[in-house]
Parts: sequence; C-alpha cells; structure tokens
Amino acid sequence: MNPIDLIVTVCAVLSPTTCEEQHLLFNWNGSLQQCAMAAPPYIAQWVGEHPKWTAVKWRCEYPHPNDRAGLDGDTPAG
Repeated sequence: MNPIDLIVTVCAVLSPTTCEEQHLLFNWNGSLQQCAMAAPPYIAQWVGEHPKWTAVKWRCEYPHPNDRAGLDGDTPAG
C-alpha cells in the first residue's frame, strides 16, 4: 500500500463562499482515478465529524513531503 493524499475542498455551511482545502492522508493501493471514485465514504465520514462544513469537490494526489514547507509565503533560499 502507498500513501495518497485526498484533497477535499470544503465550504462553510453558513457561509458558502468561505472555502478551504482539507488533506486526508491514507494508504491506498490503486490509481489516482480509483482513489477519487472511492473517496465519497471517506469524505462523508469527515463531513459527519465536521458538520459546519460541506464538501464541494475533491481530488487525489501522491503526497509530496516538501510541499508543506514554505506555506507561509516564504521561498527557500537558493
């Protein structure tokens, strides 16, 4: 099994223009397309645990460990 990142765009129920991405990382043994097709139960579980949010779209990607660095707008020196 390989790790995969299910990226879900969620919007606030009371403010539908307030949206953000949530990253759900889990082990998966299929393609990105298969992940996206199998995602609804995982998304439903997340939404059930976060009732103030609703999922509007999602995609699957392979995780990139260095993508988290520099999220505050800083660029690495080099």
